[in-house]
Amino acid sequence: MARKIAILGGTGPEGSGLANRLARAGEHIVIGSRDPARAQQAARQLRARIGGPAQIEDADNASAAAQCNVAVLTVPFSGQAALLKQLKGVWKSGTVVIDTTVPLAASVGGSPTRMLGVWQGSAAEAAAELLPAGVSIAAAFQNLGAELLAGDAPLDCDVLVCSDDEKAKQVAMELAAKIPGVRGLNGGKLENARIVESITALLIGLNIRHKVHSAGVRFTGLPAK
Repeated sequence: MARKIAILGGTGPEGSGLANRLARAGEHIVIGSRDPARAQQAARQLRARIGGPAQIEDADNASAAAQCNVAVLTVPFSGQAALLKQLKGVWKSGTVVIDTTVPLAASVGGSPTRMLGVWQGSAAEAAAELLPAGVSIAAAFQNLGAELLAGDAPLDCDVLVCSDDEKAKQVAMELAAKIPGVRGLNGGKLENARIVESITALLIGLNIRHKVHSAGVRFTGLPAK
């Protein structure tokens, strides 16, 4: 059976950007939203933009999660726990969840550049506690900006993938590598997501100070694949 990837929160900037890139790479995408009408509209617009044989469906978040093999969680941190509690009973055993969440807060009238303290250590570790047995999780894609993902030009970024599950790690690294110019790197255990998530706040600050939308990370000195 062909793989289906649910983008939960797929009508937001990060979710729609990842849906765009993965659909262009030939993946079968299901855009999920708490509002089915918004999911339908987002899927229709993305099919029109990409054209050709792009496989892009739409559903509410629960229906998207129930039918997927891989789910990419792209909701704000404030909605992460509520969504995962809602989905507790719908996951198929063996599903891989890829969490892109960053626990950020904004000062009044400012951009979200302040990291929130998470008792578990990271948003990804908090998500792991809310997933049932048989569903694995990897943290990835936190440092790819939504504006970069929305286009089709090659990027210049590495994606660190953190997980305690090798299957989840490999799936996330494979998907990262499908985005032109992106390299998926093994970032170690899930607890390392604490470090990766915090890089996002740094990149947002760099973008603001330099008036760009393209700050990313590259790691040098690693062996070529």
